[in-house]
Amino acid sequence: MNGWVLAAWLSLAAIHLPPALVIVRPSLLQTLYGAAADGTLAVLLTHRALLFLMLAIAAVVAAFLPAARPAAAFGLAFSMVGFLITYFAQGQPEPLTRIAVVDALALPALALAGWSAMQR
Repeated sequence: MNGWVLAAWLSLAAIHLPPALVIVRPSLLQTLYGAAADGTLAVLLTHRALLFLMLAIAAVVAAFLPAARPAAAFGLAFSMVGFLITYFAQGQPEPLTRIAVVDALALPALALAGWSAMQR
């Protein structure tokens, strides 16, 4: 396997781990999103953390199992590009800038991972 492709998939997994950690450390809600860790919003953001865990796992699986790459690339692209579109459409909320920067910087890795998903 190409080392760059492996690195792309694993870096995509790595950027999805911090928000997934909200599952075990709810106090990260304040750090990551500037949101209080209680009530309805906490439930929704914790559920979001579970989805990020799923994306991180999908990226790790795709790193080592080429058959999983198309689905993983689709899910990651939908999440990352969708977030960036939403972030800009909502006026670039300051508490989410770090997330937008990380997602934007990870777009080349996403492109390489997506390219690897299309190879047969």
